[in-house]
Amino acid sequence: MPSTGNTCRIRTSGGCISGGQRAYAWAKACGIIGKSFTGKRVSAIAGINRLSELDRLVFPGASRDLPEKELMKDIEKRIINRAADAIRVVVDSFDPVPEFLVLLIRGWEYENLKNALTALEGGTGGRPSFVDLKNFATINFSAWPDIKAMLSLTEFEYLLKLKDKDSFHLQTELDRHYYSSLWKALCRLGRNDRLVSEKILGEEISLRNFVCALRLRTYYQMNRNEIIPHLVDIKTVKNRKTVSLAADAIASLDFPLDERQAWMSCGRARFLNSETSAGVWMADPRFVQNASARYLYRMARKSFRTRPFSLDSIFCFIKIKQFEEDVLTSFAEGLGMGMNAGDVFSMFGVEPQ
Repeated sequence: MPSTGNTCRIRTSGGCISGGQRAYAWAKACGIIGKSFTGKRVSAIAGINRLSELDRLVFPGASRDLPEKELMKDIEKRIINRAADAIRVVVDSFDPVPEFLVLLIRGWEYENLKNALTALEGGTGGRPSFVDLKNFATINFSAWPDIKAMLSLTEFEYLLKLKDKDSFHLQTELDRHYYSSLWKALCRLGRNDRLVSEKILGEEISLRNFVCALRLRTYYQMNRNEIIPHLVDIKTVKNRKTVSLAADAIASLDFPLDERQAWMSCGRARFLNSETSAGVWMADPRFVQNASARYLYRMARKSFRTRPFSLDSIFCFIKIKQFEEDVLTSFAEGLGMGMNAGDVFSMFGVEPQ
């Protein structure tokens, strides 16, 4: 049987949500952001050089006495669950919950499923770590490794028919399915509830495509015809013209990977890594991904308090918490690899304020 996700009452639009629910959710979100490691509070982790110190800071009163090697995976899991729980608490303020917010939470479920598919294909036999979304979950991960039992009676059941596809192609299918569903749910919201969300989500999808194209060219040496099917081609309207959110990624396929100057006409050139003093340059997918994440975070953080009581503010809250999760898990991973705090911040491109 699938988990209890079917008991979660969902509203397809954001209309008719009471002012009380909006105010309550906003107040909860503000309280959580005030205690989060974002903005100026990022500097609190700047002087930490051991995982045990990070554990005590992020989880005061609930830190674990574990060897460093075991602690790294354990703390990463708790950081992710901490972010998911915080978001779920705020979203649960709505009854019923707008479909758009449900899908934002269920982004973790899609990631869980991609990890499960990769593990099954690799035949490692080890159980991946799954984020517990409680009443928002639809996949029965307790049935692992029985993929049929996991997906039975869920929207993902159709994947069982794609037996000829490897996990790489199935992950592309899941990304396309997720972002298409999320965009449709966003467009069903009232205009005043998505003024900011539409802009940020559009940028997220466009940049996701841009990074994906660069990664596939760099790491897998794929050509144009091989890459385009992996992009999420969602249409939107800008300046009264219909445009594709895959347009920047497709345009980038014509630029050489070792000539930065050739990219200057690209709409995403500012996200590229700089040339070195030696004059040797190669487009770096990881740098672009980190630069994109910082850009989206700043957009969300700037807009969070400008749209109180709208679903826009809750969307921004979710994006801020997810960025915090990325920073903390990257920090834990870096410390686990023996890096110092400065090196970890440099790797992720985040500067303590």
